[in-house]
Amino acid sequence: MLTVDELRDDVSAGRVDTVLLAIADMQGRLQGKRLSARYFLEQVLEHAAEGCDYLLAVDVDMNTVDGYAMSSWERGYGDFVMRPDLSTLRRVPWQDGTVLLMADVVWEDGGDVAASPRQILRAQIGRLAERGWKAYVGTELEFVVYRDGYEEAWAKAYRDLTPANLYNVDYSLLGGARVEPLLRRIRLGMEGAGMYVESAKGECNLGQHEIAFRFDEALVTCDNHGIYKNGAKEIAAQDGMSVTFMAKPNHREGNSCHIHISLRTAEGDPVMAGDGPHGLSKVGEHFIAGQLAALREFTLLYAPNINSYKRYVPGSFAPTAVKWGVDNRTCALRLVGHGPSLRVENRVPGGDVNPYLAVSGMIAAGLHGIEHELPLEEPFSGNAYAAGAETVPATLRDALALWRSSEIAKAALGEEVVEHYANNARVELAAFDAAVTDWEMFRGFERM
Repeated sequence: MLTVDELRDDVSAGRVDTVLLAIADMQGRLQGKRLSARYFLEQVLEHAAEGCDYLLAVDVDMNTVDGYAMSSWERGYGDFVMRPDLSTLRRVPWQDGTVLLMADVVWEDGGDVAASPRQILRAQIGRLAERGWKAYVGTELEFVVYRDGYEEAWAKAYRDLTPANLYNVDYSLLGGARVEPLLRRIRLGMEGAGMYVESAKGECNLGQHEIAFRFDEALVTCDNHGIYKNGAKEIAAQDGMSVTFMAKPNHREGNSCHIHISLRTAEGDPVMAGDGPHGLSKVGEHFIAGQLAALREFTLLYAPNINSYKRYVPGSFAPTAVKWGVDNRTCALRLVGHGPSLRVENRVPGGDVNPYLAVSGMIAAGLHGIEHELPLEEPFSGNAYAAGAETVPATLRDALALWRSSEIAKAALGEEVVEHYANNARVELAAFDAAVTDWEMFRGFERM
């Protein structure tokens, strides 16, 4: 991580010439501007920068769409302010002479843009701070590596791509060695960008891997998540390869993003750990009970895309049952660790998740359980896939209906946020409903 004074020194010495000012969009992607370092220091540092407010009101293809209250043709598609968060300033080792920092998105009058993912998370962090607590979070993000570059994959319509491994390399050191040059470049690049890399391991799908990072405060982890995801793609492209974080890129195992969360006091003492059953405090019990109570209604935050729901297959290590268990990977929520390391793992999110929204949902759900002192059901032991329990929504359409009617979401996140992300889901559903898929062509071209 860099200070402004260190950046000034690097610019004066010619080591840095470019500053990336980034925001997180509705999908958690990095959007922003490449600024000359001189301009950043002389102007943006004091006065911030501007960006079109449509950045939080477009579809994945950056098309303008109807239905957003904050940004439209009727409102003129004006600007919002990108206010640099200097605590996030860091080098970008895989780009020459470049540094990056995140920005908070505010209106010209200084008010927060309510639908900005980073501001949504800041609001939930603020609710914890009122109790003297902090959320610590770790995200476990899986991806699939292909030998084909991004442009080549696009030209091939993403068919017949060559995975970096041709068999299951879960935990295989030999399989990991096949792509170690790329994995090492990514690990070292992220270390150079201020992150604490723990490990890398192979996963089950062909060419699938995971790089794990040490947990940190919620906002830091979510920023790092977005920067890592963007950087991994850039590094892969530089090597003529590609990686995908799609939740379900093929019929095999999907890309998960398990999210671990715990609460601590300002002094660092654990809040969820105690002398109750399974090492939980009463607060810990209520926190997990809140996760269960809100999980179906908040699934839109954990699984935001059409493709997200293809992961939820029984026996696939992607959860279907709304259950919690002690070190039980068949449940949606898994309690792991002991004492200070005690934490809840949410296994519902996939690799396509927006971490700011998912972590916001987990904090809001936990606070709902704490504020209402919800009792915690007994942990499930055995195969939760066969439990006959309530399940996560099967489709984005189902998740949208639950989200729109959620009083928990409206109370915790605000009606503006609920409607904004409901519209995002409606836009995706409309685009998918209008598409003619390969499945339809193969089923119907000749035989119908």
